[in-house]
Amino acid sequence: MSAPVKLRARVPGTVSAEIAEIGGHRAVVIRSDGSERQGALAQTDGETIAIAARAALQERLPFVGFLASSGADVHEGMAALHGWGVAARAMVDCSGVVPTILVTTGPAVSGPALLLGIADLVVMTADAYAFVSGPRMVRAFTGVPITSADLGGPGVHARQSGVASVVVPDTDAASAVIADLLAFLPPNNDDEPPLMRVDDPADRAVPEVAGILPRSSTGSYDVREVIECVTDEASFLEIRPGWAANLVTGFASLGGRPVGIVANQPMTVAGTLDIPASQKGARFVAFCDAFNLPLVTFVDTPGFYPGKDLEWRGMIRKGAQLAFAYARASVPRVSVTLRKSYGGAYIVMDSRRMGSDVALAWPSAEIAVMGARGAVEILHRRSDPTERPSLERDYEELYLNPYVAAGRGLVDAVIEPADTRAELCAAMAALCTKRERLAPRAHDNQPL
Repeated sequence: MSAPVKLRARVPGTVSAEIAEIGGHRAVVIRSDGSERQGALAQTDGETIAIAARAALQERLPFVGFLASSGADVHEGMAALHGWGVAARAMVDCSGVVPTILVTTGPAVSGPALLLGIADLVVMTADAYAFVSGPRMVRAFTGVPITSADLGGPGVHARQSGVASVVVPDTDAASAVIADLLAFLPPNNDDEPPLMRVDDPADRAVPEVAGILPRSSTGSYDVREVIECVTDEASFLEIRPGWAANLVTGFASLGGRPVGIVANQPMTVAGTLDIPASQKGARFVAFCDAFNLPLVTFVDTPGFYPGKDLEWRGMIRKGAQLAFAYARASVPRVSVTLRKSYGGAYIVMDSRRMGSDVALAWPSAEIAVMGARGAVEILHRRSDPTERPSLERDYEELYLNPYVAAGRGLVDAVIEPADTRAELCAAMAALCTKRERLAPRAHDNQPL
């Protein structure tokens, strides 16, 4: 392990910066001292964060920050506000070039809390909390008393806001998680993810995976069991497990190659897509694409979740985020349809026409415009109700299978579940040299 290199070591303030190693991975690391004025950030602290971020950019190293701050230092007034604004600008410059990971070990309050929203990944400890407007302001404006934990504790950000990527007990556990995260990531966007040493054979059969799906097409199951069966042993690290639980995202490896995993979760609202799931998936797909992580998508969704409230809140705009992220992703992409894949959700979940490089399906896959009952209600709405069960069975036999899609080239291969791991590892090995020439433009206009 090389000795840390201090940055701005003689500059006073609550923030220190250095180039150091975390779990054997070099990174630019900043730490704020929450014991002094609750970590209030002076102008020099903001400048230290900014200079550290620029160092990460110049050295092409990940930027990691341990943050505990009560906000801008009120004793300095506008100068302190300027300081954290400079820090935010520098972190934005890092976006998509080097991974940025922030850890909250205490308060992250007011303006500096927005730095968490800029970071690629956020780790929160059990005693941390984060919010832009605190309990006093909430009570003054709304009359509702609330504690810091209820307003912005790790439970809130893990389940409701989606700010927290991972929640851990303490700082030591946070350092361990960061080491695990960095093991999947390249140090910058010009490098490939590092190959991992694994003893798990790439061609290992997984016959047990077929037993995970229930016999009933409407039965639920935990898609994480499928992921853990087919990926390298003990390699799956889930990101944001509590938020938008109807979509699973995380990192894993296949034959030693790091990949990003996106999967519908039938255990939660039947795996339908809603606004949080679309945003969660879009952010994760964009992150993987930025840092050259291939994507593996496991599909089992009956469609978008219906509802007046969702439509009024912008289901069209927010749902488009996931489609947009997949459509512009240039990394190797493989999709596996496990069971349901209906309508617009079929397109959004990395379908062949969205640019997926290899589209696989299990024999149990149902790839269609909609389910049998809905289709019969539209196609045979004037039929006798007693005839509908047989019409539904006919529709299922004709359309609710992967072979119609395979015949049209929308599915590359219908595979046995036991061969899923071998097929995925082979596809990743074949696609490792994939390169796309991107059209020159300042940037795209992602729906937000």
